[in-house]
Amino acid sequence: MDRENMVKSVSRALDIINLVSIKKGGLGVTEIANQMDINKSSVYRILSTLVQYGYIEQDKETEWYKLGYQFLEVSSRLLESLDLRNEAKPFLQELEKETNEVIHLVVYDRGEVVYIEKLDGNEALRMHSKVGKRAPMHCTSVGKAILAHLPIEIVQEIIERKGLPIHTDKTITDKNVFIDELAEVKKKGYALDLQENEYGITCIAVPIFDHLGKVEAAVSISGPTIRMTDARLVELQPRVIEIGKRISARLGFIN
Repeated sequence: MDRENMVKSVSRALDIINLVSIKKGGLGVTEIANQMDINKSSVYRILSTLVQYGYIEQDKETEWYKLGYQFLEVSSRLLESLDLRNEAKPFLQELEKETNEVIHLVVYDRGEVVYIEKLDGNEALRMHSKVGKRAPMHCTSVGKAILAHLPIEIVQEIIERKGLPIHTDKTITDKNVFIDELAEVKKKGYALDLQENEYGITCIAVPIFDHLGKVEAAVSISGPTIRMTDARLVELQPRVIEIGKRISARLGFIN
């Protein structure tokens, strides 16, 4: 087969896969041929090859074709190979460029958050955070964004073990108030740190979910409170929520 015909065959195979994937119950050869405007013998030949490799299966009763389980195997390999930091980096850079503020990416580990990426922005800002450093969950926006999506029994266990120690006079230290705060975070889709961890620093964060729908990480925008006004936080909310969704999608999460 020459190169041009080979490319055409691959293109048709991909078109057939896309068609079959749309119809839950599958499609027959005639229907596929009609929709693609090619002859049935060509469709059948391509389907036979895809069946051979497990990417398409034929229902023995209806004789219709549907997606094969080989796609699950391939997709699971892809999901396992995804690296959170690498997948998130382009989106973090978008936020940094747009806001000129500090951008953090953290993961949850044993009742704390661990910074795995930090972009410094173009504005001078002194913060305690750095890659590899741990931070408490109850007084950081990233921590609250993650806690809001963990099972309540895990949240309570973390509170019992770690407590709600004061970092500033704005830190929430009442357990009931904190649980209510997490309920609001989950409802709104974002979390705030209003000088609760460091004086003069305000942050907004959103959760990141993996392909199983489990909260895996969080991303935040941090800046001096003088710049991170109520009006600016409102302005940033939809953008940071969008970035969280896009990173989650890269990890295979389907909302």
